Amino acid sequence: MGAGKTTIGRRLANRLGIKFIDSDVEIEQAAGMSIVDFFSTHGEEEFRKGEAKVIRRILEQKNIVLASGGGAFISEQTRNIIKQRAFSIWIRAEFDVLFARISKRPTRPLLQTENPQSTLKKLIKERYPLYQKADIAIISEDVPHEIIVSNLISKAINYLQNEKLTKA
Repeated sequence: MGAGKTTIGRRLANRLGIKFIDSDVEIEQAAGMSIVDFFSTHGEEEFRKGEAKVIRRILEQKNIVLASGGGAFISEQTRNIIKQRAFSIWIRAEFDVLFARISKRPTRPLLQTENPQSTLKKLIKERYPLYQKADIAIISEDVPHEIIVSNLISKAINYLQNEKLTKA
């Protein structure tokens, strides 16, 4: 959350000339309500179940860039779906960068707490070890997005070439 998945994903898809999909938007459409409302009505566990179904459906498509929600990759089931049908990218950001970005959007359901800073630190501690399982990692920095996209494309090419060699 706040790493730039949607912004970078949209630019990456545009650069590659393929479709961009934000799983949060798809989930809201499928649920007929905002993610904030879904969390408050049904809770995180039900949200994650629906999220896994939506991501599975999305990944049936070819030639797409998918920006999944920040919590999607913590589910082993969802990680496995992604691994089977695509490759994963972790856009890593440090706490200060994340907090500055998410403070601008107070609609993050997991941060609706008395101390959002403490909650974010806890989420980072829990999630980053799982995010490290991503196929590719890239740092989200305060540089022009096109630089991040170019670096990401280079890493993706290297990753795909290595995958092809290991399967040969």
